Amino acid sequence: MNFPVGIVGVGKCVPNTIVTNQDLVAGGLDTTDEWIVSRTGIRERRIADAETRTSHLAYGASQEAIKDAGIQPTDIDMVIVATSTPDYALFPSTACLLQDRLGLRTDIGAVDVSAACTGFNYALSMAEQYVATGACRYVLVVAGDVLSRHVDWTDRSICILFGDGAGACVVGRVPDGFGLIDSKLYSDGSYADILQVKPDGPSHIYMDGRAVFKVAVNAVVPAVEAILKKNGLVGSDVDLLVMHQANLRIIEATRERLGIPEDHVMKMIEIYGNTSAASIPMALCDAKQGGRLKRGSVVLLAGFGAGFTWGTTLLRWAY
Repeated sequence: MNFPVGIVGVGKCVPNTIVTNQDLVAGGLDTTDEWIVSRTGIRERRIADAETRTSHLAYGASQEAIKDAGIQPTDIDMVIVATSTPDYALFPSTACLLQDRLGLRTDIGAVDVSAACTGFNYALSMAEQYVATGACRYVLVVAGDVLSRHVDWTDRSICILFGDGAGACVVGRVPDGFGLIDSKLYSDGSYADILQVKPDGPSHIYMDGRAVFKVAVNAVVPAVEAILKKNGLVGSDVDLLVMHQANLRIIEATRERLGIPEDHVMKMIEIYGNTSAASIPMALCDAKQGGRLKRGSVVLLAGFGAGFTWGTTLLRWAY
């Protein structure tokens, strides 16, 4: 027997330091606020200090999500952390560090997932399987990154984009008719070179912006259309589209091609920038706190990122 599965708690955590476009210009970057906003939609981003690691942000987001779910940390049966910037390059996993810091039981699994900006979709799909089969009652899914550590602050095509943060959700059983309706994951390694941290030289992010824009839109739109058609829905049936917050122009291009009303789209890239895998759960948290998620709302999550990976998740909000 498979149980209905949904998100029952959400939370987020971002660093205190805000770096605006004006701050970057004042620091000597050859750009302007108008140039950045027109090309990305970003006005500011949160940047972690030297002492803050991914596990620290994940901890704060997890505390919020567990409280929002109305459960105790000891109720968690598994931890899945989606990140491209783990605390340690090889091991231990960030998930294990989080398990310890939260004071969770030791008879549970804890694992990291690496799928870049699509990491939350991948981790959520994994969590669904554990809860649906009854293997777990509650799974803590966290997505967090501190990509600011991997940008060249003299490269205006990259450093303007990324911010740091973490989002978390508790996945558990929900009443019949609610929760996760469908999901689909994709990958195409032939595009690995358009967005990467190269294995040699400085540990900086390299991106072919035009190629990423083209691949992202051409991948995400058909994927969203496919999951909607499979479940007898059209764009206007979506109460809230929550896309990976990489670039406002990608979000707008996708929304227009799908015919989703503008006020049905979550946009928070302006204040957080691109927070990688964290952007979707962070946006869900902001949507919940802002009253944009109601019981029964049809929510569509669409992630895309390096790999190249992408994925869609369709759900009916349960709380």
